[in-house]
Amino acid sequence: MKKFLSLFALLTMFSGLFAQVAPGRYWVQFSDKNNSPYSINRPGEFLSQRALDRRAKFNIAIDELDIPVNQAYIDAVAGCGAEILNPSKWLNGVTVRAVDPAVVDAIKGLDFVVEVRGCYDNSIKQELKDKFCFEKISRDEFEINADSGYYGLAFEQINQLNGVAIHDAGYTGEGVLIGICDGGFAGADNISLFAAAREEGRLLGTRDFVHGGTDVFNESAHGTAVWGLMGGKIGNTYVGTAPDAMFFLCRTEDVGTENVIEEYNWVSGVELLDSLGADIMNSSLGYVTFDNPLMNHTYNEMDGQTAVITRGAEIACSRGLLVVNSAGNEGGENNEWRWIGAPADAEHVFTIGAVGIDGIRAPFSSIGPTYDNRIKPDVMGHGYNVYIAGSMDGWFGRSSGTSYSSPVICGMTACLLQAKPEKKPQEIMDCLRKSGNFSENPDGFYGFGIPDYVNALNFLDVKEVENDVSKFINIYPNPSNGVIFVEFGVEGEKNIQVFNQLGQMIYNIDIQNDNSEIEGFLTKLSSGVYVIKMASDEKNISTKLIKN
Repeated sequence: MKKFLSLFALLTMFSGLFAQVAPGRYWVQFSDKNNSPYSINRPGEFLSQRALDRRAKFNIAIDELDIPVNQAYIDAVAGCGAEILNPSKWLNGVTVRAVDPAVVDAIKGLDFVVEVRGCYDNSIKQELKDKFCFEKISRDEFEINADSGYYGLAFEQINQLNGVAIHDAGYTGEGVLIGICDGGFAGADNISLFAAAREEGRLLGTRDFVHGGTDVFNESAHGTAVWGLMGGKIGNTYVGTAPDAMFFLCRTEDVGTENVIEEYNWVSGVELLDSLGADIMNSSLGYVTFDNPLMNHTYNEMDGQTAVITRGAEIACSRGLLVVNSAGNEGGENNEWRWIGAPADAEHVFTIGAVGIDGIRAPFSSIGPTYDNRIKPDVMGHGYNVYIAGSMDGWFGRSSGTSYSSPVICGMTACLLQAKPEKKPQEIMDCLRKSGNFSENPDGFYGFGIPDYVNALNFLDVKEVENDVSKFINIYPNPSNGVIFVEFGVEGEKNIQVFNQLGQMIYNIDIQNDNSEIEGFLTKLSSGVYVIKMASDEKNISTKLIKN
């Protein structure tokens, strides 16, 4: 009961700071957090126990960034006549509505305000921002393509990642809290795809950072599709990549406009997710151009440290939150801008591009590298011609975009977090990169390729006792697609065990100095990642073998 009370208290603290949004919005930057009633020595006042547990697990210190924005400063801004929207403790400021220029001038005159930045301009409004394309499928197409066993229509994207075996091993996201920042979850409060999550209490809450309040179930079904790819669960019809995870839904995207304030909304949303103790989050969002071209990002700003949303994403990652973000849909070869957007440029964000079920990059998938020449995207997932649930009546359709490859990857990654909760997010992402089919030659089109989640799990399992394992057991060539040779650096009898991708022992032999039998067995293995354990009087050690 205590944890539920803590969650409620946090939501109450945030809810009082939200209000209806209208034109004339600004970011107010504060100079400090002086005289705050909060202290890093009492973090339970502003972080849930779940968040504190995550920090402790990864040895992450509580610091000043975690301290909430000074309420006295917010009150003074409101006293100038501004309407308070969303605070950001990481950026140390608040977004406000102030139509009267005199109000803005009064705010600028406060001695603790260092900047007032306009972050909304609808005077040069573009076409409707929400370009969510959804083509309903026929009953005949449904009957044909849902005939894929338990996963139904969602089988393709899970199978492409070797995710079925992960689920079969019992890792379905149970106990993992996934946060989602999106533009709306229309119908998701009623359709049957999420009945299991609702009835089992795995939808922990919602928050609207655009309009205020908690109703996120209107305006756009983009988030509905995103959530469905992870949390949908109707056996033999549609099962997502993390069907037993917990979820918290945030609307941070204003689907009718494109303005910098949405980046600030996003940071405020992710701060809430962090405070509630989310383990991982999906953001199928990206920002490059705005309704007012003067606010547009440039390529040299895609450096992992410039855009507001990118800076917020990096702070989130430093708190131990695994941030998964879509690469963007601007990668067409005739586009003037082909690059990833923000926050996909952040160094520690897991950036996801899109491929078809054939493994070929979708032509729209945004490309890297970043301006400072880092490989992006990180990996690829199914995002071309994907089956999604994106209508108020709960029916299914097809759509394309990195908006869909990102949650497919996010959900499967949540399953790895369940399997290896002691592993840091960067360790998880590193192993997923290593498991990609482009891991040997990553580039700005495919990143490290399509990850194999069973191989990634095995990479996480391998604990090499010493850096120079080859001094004791040398298996070569490795990776290999042919004959395998084995050399031992220890004398006497040795016990050799081989484990497959699911951790099952498939070979056990005691040998002296004749390596031919073990070499013959390893040579005949099919493609995959294997763990070889050697035990002797002198040394116990493990290493891995990759068969292509």
